[in-house]
Amino acid sequence: MADAPVLLITGASSGIGAETARLAVASGRRVVLAARSADKLEALAAELGGQEHAIAVTCDVTDFASQEALVAEALATFGRLDAAFANAGFGAKRGFLEETPEHWRDMVLTNVLGAAYTIRATLPALLESAGHLLLTSSVAGRRALPGSLYSATKFSVTAMGEALRQEVDGKIRVTLIEPGMVDTPFFDNKPSGALEPADIARAVLYALDQPPHVDVNEILIRPTSQPT
Repeated sequence: MADAPVLLITGASSGIGAETARLAVASGRRVVLAARSADKLEALAAELGGQEHAIAVTCDVTDFASQEALVAEALATFGRLDAAFANAGFGAKRGFLEETPEHWRDMVLTNVLGAAYTIRATLPALLESAGHLLLTSSVAGRRALPGSLYSATKFSVTAMGEALRQEVDGKIRVTLIEPGMVDTPFFDNKPSGALEPADIARAVLYALDQPPHVDVNEILIRPTSQPT
């Protein structure tokens, strides 16, 4: 395992992040699991085979020092970083009179600033390894949804990914993952016909598994039954 590539995942304690970690380890990678929920992270790391395969690092993505410490722990444990998946995020009810201003603030900081902090914290190591940066955007980051501040945050992530791709100019690969409806904790009740987190995880691994000269810039993945 000493030469196995290392993937760092934020928002790794459940949903898309956790399923991506499972599939990554099954494919021979080592993973750095990051989220605020220490208990869930530790349980997932143990499920994946312990420290030889996975480490759990509690991290608040809205705190840059916490993200710096996350990357430092990854490098100290595994000695390398080959890919990072900026996946942490959450949503809000549609409607500009819905939710609280505090919920809005936390969502914007997590979805937008958190993703930017992940880029900044991981980029030096990824440039050294000629690695890969992936970000979770959304179908909602391609088209505005009525009353959706969440949609605005994902438009920001979409722009961030393309801005990074242009800046690094081929030194690393950059991929936007853009799910439609997925059965994750994002929804209180499972949407009819929704994708499963494992469906998105397979898309992440598809991008990671391409040869170095192939950069899959965007993957838009919707349920067959989702028309828009």
